[in-house]
Formats: sequence, C-alpha cells, structure tokens
Amino acid sequence: MQEIKVALWEAADMLRGFVDAVEYQEYFGGLLFLKYVSDAFDEHRSKLSARLVAEGYDADHLDEFLEDRAFTDTHVIWVPRTARWAWITAHGNVGERIDEAMHAIMLANPTLLGALPTNFQRDTADQGRLADVVALIDTVRIESTWEKPARQVLAEVYEYFLDKFGGDSRTPRSVSRLLVGILEPSGGRVYDPACGSGGLLAQAGTFLAAHRGAPAAGTAVFGQEINERAWRLARMNLAAHGFEYDLGARWADTLADDEHPDLKADFVMAQPPFGVADWPRNEDDPRWVYGVPPQTNADYAWLQHAVSKLSDRGTAGVVLEKGSLLSRSPAETRIRQALVEADLVAAIVALPEQLFRSARIPACLWVLTKDKSPERRGRILFIDARDMGTMGSDTEHVLNDEDLAKITGAYHEYRDEPGFCVSVGLTAVREQEYVLTPGRYVRAARVPAGTRALTKDLYGVFN
Repeated sequence: MQEIKVALWEAADMLRGFVDAVEYQEYFGGLLFLKYVSDAFDEHRSKLSARLVAEGYDADHLDEFLEDRAFTDTHVIWVPRTARWAWITAHGNVGERIDEAMHAIMLANPTLLGALPTNFQRDTADQGRLADVVALIDTVRIESTWEKPARQVLAEVYEYFLDKFGGDSRTPRSVSRLLVGILEPSGGRVYDPACGSGGLLAQAGTFLAAHRGAPAAGTAVFGQEINERAWRLARMNLAAHGFEYDLGARWADTLADDEHPDLKADFVMAQPPFGVADWPRNEDDPRWVYGVPPQTNADYAWLQHAVSKLSDRGTAGVVLEKGSLLSRSPAETRIRQALVEADLVAAIVALPEQLFRSARIPACLWVLTKDKSPERRGRILFIDARDMGTMGSDTEHVLNDEDLAKITGAYHEYRDEPGFCVSVGLTAVREQEYVLTPGRYVRAARVPAGTRALTKDLYGVFN
C-alpha cells in the first residue's frame, strides 16, 4: 500500500500545472479508476481461466470463453478489450486511447454512463506529460493480497487520493468515521443529500459490509450533489468500492430540486456547505414542517430536509457550523425550539476547530432521530469535544482513534462524564431558551445548584 501511495503521489505531482485545478480531481481520479477496473478485470479473468483449465476446458479455446460476457459476467466491471490498460499502454496517442477506453467502459456498464471523464485528448493537453503519468501509474498493481481483496485495496487508495487531493468536495476522514461511528448504519437505506465526492457514503458502505459480513456489492446507498465534477467523482468512488448506489439522474441542488422525493432512509448523514446565504427558498415547501428557514442561512433547511427523509425509526447526523446551535434569528430560534419540543434532537457534539480545510470556523454534529429509546425520550445528550484531536497538518485538525472511541462510546452508552458529556431533560433546555451549545450544559452540570441561576444570567450577558 505504501508503494502504491508513493507512486500515486509522484503521478499526481506530475499533473500539477498540466491540468486545470478545477479538473484535477476528476482527471486523476479517472486515471486511477481506469487502472483499477482493468487490473480487477485481468485478475478475475486469470482466476476464471485457471478454474476452467482445472475443469477440463480446452486451453486453446479459453480466450473465446473469456471474451463471452454472458459466460464471465460477475460483479467485476466489464472492461472491453480496447479499454484495458495493457491495450492503452501498447498503442500510441495515449490521450485518444484513454478517451476511447472511458467511452467503451461506460457503454458496457450503463450504471457508469456520464460518470467517467473523457477530456484526455484535448488540443491543450501535453500528450508527452500524460504518457509519463500513465507510465508511472502502470507500475502500480491494484490487486488482491493474502489479506485484502483488490476492491478493498482500491477503496483504501481512493480514500487516500480524496483525502490528499479531494479539496472542498470531500468530508475529512475523521469526520466521516465519527458520523458512521455514531449512526452505525447496520442495514436499510443510507442517504447523503450533499454527498460531495462520496466519502461519507463510502465509509457507511464499508461499515455495513464489515459488520454484517455482507458483500460490498449488496450495499445500497443514495445521495445527491450540486457540483457536476464532484458528482462524477462520487460515482467513480462508489463504483470502485463496489456499492450499489443512486446519486440521482444528474447533479442538482437538493434544496431546490430533490432527486429522491419519495425516499425514506434509515440513516441520513451529511456535511452540507456551511452558512449558505441566498439559497433557493420556497416558503411553501412541504419539508418546512417546523418553520420556514430564513433566506440568509440554509442551515435549518438542511436540518429539516434530513428529518423529512427519515423513516419511522431513522436517525440522522448533520455537521453544521457552531452558530446553528445558538442563532438568535427569530426564524431559526422557532425552528430549533420546534425540533427540541418534537423530541427529535438526540445529541449535540461540539467539535474542534479547523476540522475542515475550507472552513476554519468551529463545527458541531446534530444527531436527530425519529425513534428514541425509552431512557432517552425527553432528553438530549451534550458532548463537548472541542479540546480533542491533534493537528494533522498546518491547516487541519484530526480526530484520532482514541478520540473517536470516546465520543461514540459516550453516545452509545449514554453516559454522563464530568467535563465531557451530560444528558439533560428538555426542561433544562427550555431554561436556556433552546440554546444547544454543549459547553453550556456540560459546565452547568458541575456548578452547584444554588449558583446556576446566576450562571444563566451571565450567559445572557455574554452570549
């Protein structure tokens, strides 16, 4: 795996300045996807060939069998002869060969139509540089090992690629793991209304396959994304992981044009863009059960959209900016109050600063559920994780395994821990005028009862 990462880093570095920044992710992701599907197809053919020989098939006619799709079709993505990596590297004009290969794979696999990039033969493209990149990627072999199947190897490679080069379209890996660890999507439908490059859905599918022993191909996930390139990258990402997915017929704005209007999901997870102003608001939208969100901020539109998608026993995890917990906007305050009084808010987690490259502002995790267990009804668990994590780079905080275990353990065990987490009844939330910042409740749990009224008055002055 380390050798693969080194080679991919070198290949990615060679593309810098050669490909426009806006196309970089899709361009490199496409090459990586093409290399994998070809390797996986070759590996499958090799195993099938060995089995046929062992069963007594004539070796002279094996190629005829192996090129018969009806005979060899499996969960492996079908790669036509002229789309295989060996064919591409054996012929000149590599840009033209790659574009032809992308078209051939999409035609042979309808679920990939429109997902793969076909911009490798542009007049402005440096074909010599592209040939060098292809030669470097050619040294990488994404195949099964004694401990991991090829698809799992690629899943890790793609996660590495998106983590390093995914930009704003990707959810940080530690945040994805936190959401999946809280929700534990163990079956049913999983949905992300702002899926970016598909990191959250891929993480959820991996969790489901690992914990149920089910094959990855049996994992169904749903999503939507507004950015065309991120939408294509998500489709490649999920196909590479082997998941059944539905990201809508095309890229679209979830708040303006819901591609899954009838979907009811058991798990909704999302990291929508923070604090979007001037969003396409329709005051008559049936999703606004708890109040019409203000035009100036879409945060409460995303929260209500998540609730609208939940099944009767569904749970949602939505990452938003910290301001969503204490906004004094009349419209947002009313919606927050309505969500609390409907007993939909299961937990709030205050997160460390700088978890996201594109946003340095503090964030939080809302956990919403339609079906609280008896001991949690009429209560909200507040977790203050602001001081957790380490700096993974100069610009990004990372929650490590120990941090994630502590947060998810507190949620699932529903425990109180001084200075870290506390479960409070709705009466206490009403007394705080429905402000949901965890630090307020965690600190209050350590304050003697006789001084809490004074503390409340001081919060009113400074917040």
